[in-house]
Amino acid sequence: MSDSVPATLGERTSILTRRILAPNAGPMTLDGTNSYVIAAPGSSGHVVVDPGPVHEGHLASLAAAGRIDLVLITHQHADHTAASVRFAELTGAPVRAFDPAFCVGGNPLRGGEEIRVAGTRIRVIATPGHTADSVCFHLPDDGAHGSMLTGDTILGRGTTVLGHPDGTLADYLQSLQILRACGPATVLPAHGPVLPDLAAICDQYAAHRHERLDQVRAALAILGNDATVAQVTDAVYAQADASVRFAAEASVRTQLTYLRERPRALRSDAS
Repeated sequence: MSDSVPATLGERTSILTRRILAPNAGPMTLDGTNSYVIAAPGSSGHVVVDPGPVHEGHLASLAAAGRIDLVLITHQHADHTAASVRFAELTGAPVRAFDPAFCVGGNPLRGGEEIRVAGTRIRVIATPGHTADSVCFHLPDDGAHGSMLTGDTILGRGTTVLGHPDGTLADYLQSLQILRACGPATVLPAHGPVLPDLAAICDQYAAHRHERLDQVRAALAILGNDATVAQVTDAVYAQADASVRFAAEASVRTQLTYLRERPRALRSDAS
């Protein structure tokens, strides 16, 4: 534990990280957005990942860590980025994101880049799929197996929405393979609880996606290959609550695009 971080500052989630939950719970954000503070034990500097919504109390809690050297963004969605400008004003720290539009006084992130800050190493891994600009942050020195801040690419509960056309299933499946290669790292998601084994959860996520593709194929076999998104959603996500219907339709849209771009995959997912 870093001596410079108050014991009351959020929840300890790993050797190098603490989580501070933003007060924005909802159907899509689960309990709220997890903002993380990264610092090696004894470090006087800190990194904040995803400052979240503009909520002065939440930002004050993040700033209470001490000197903020850098702010990192996992992807463009407002529940992760809305507070970026305000937090940069409060702390003077640059904000870096993969998409230059979400940077504040900092350079865009690059996939494969290693950042040395707050007494540790942070590796940037490009993981498009949820959005085109999604990245994950690998902390290889965070315990025996390291940890991975996954943004919305992997959630602590449920599965992520792929935001067609910005997010694609082909990209997402490839991103899961890339993350799986990092082994049994601790998963630090932007929503929901911490998970113990990155490789295992990547396998579960990939299996779930292929099961959904099978369900979409089965629906198309009955409805015809020209079935609409709404028709397929009715068949595959019949139990979905009305509050998340738009998310179910987004998932179906990405699945249909994936299958229709691969005629063989309409019969068997051989791609």
